[in-house]
Amino acid sequence: MAILKLIGLLRPRNQLLHKRLPGEGVRDSIWQHAINTLAAGKLTGRVFAPYSVFKGKAALSAEPRLPTFSKLDSGGVKLNRRGVIMLTFWPSVGERKYDWEKRQLFALSATEVGSLISIGTRDSCEFFHDPSMLSSNAGQVRKSLSFKPNADGSGYFVSLSVVNNNLKTNDRFTVPVTTAEFAVMRTAFSFALPHIMGWDRFTNQPSESVSQSPSKVVPQLMETEWDR
Repeated sequence: MAILKLIGLLRPRNQLLHKRLPGEGVRDSIWQHAINTLAAGKLTGRVFAPYSVFKGKAALSAEPRLPTFSKLDSGGVKLNRRGVIMLTFWPSVGERKYDWEKRQLFALSATEVGSLISIGTRDSCEFFHDPSMLSSNAGQVRKSLSFKPNADGSGYFVSLSVVNNNLKTNDRFTVPVTTAEFAVMRTAFSFALPHIMGWDRFTNQPSESVSQSPSKVVPQLMETEWDR
């Protein structure tokens, strides 16, 4: 009965849910996917808790993607893929409406997270990603992420530029974040840093990703930066 009551509270027609979703354009977001999964009775045990900032022209969300491990014959575990802080940008298509299908991703490595959380109120930082760097295809897809302070020191402009010469597209997003919003991001990123490095595994049991079969992995969690 407790499960049924919880599902009833999470149905899309519930008023609380309508308040938490900024608009129809984000109905396919990861958070909504988690609600649908629960309502369908598929309790995966995973946690969906992105920190999102919705502004007039675009939205930004951030969430940690944990590393994956594999078991060794000795009984230990070995790091397979390092974790990241995944930033997701998607454009506004109207008042309180956003187009999730046009999202773009940028995966912050541990070192990039370190650079970001160490900037001051008057500092800026910029990161460049190219999946084909040092190859003959270098420059075909380029991503540029920047954090630049407002002139009055009240926050930052977070901008992402994605140039895809293969698809002949050039996407740009700019999301202004307040000092308070950036403080939340800085604190959350600092907390998540040892987890995306896998260092928390020294004192905790290996994550379920060690033994979980690929067929049980939630698709959104397997999405990488270069899927977009």
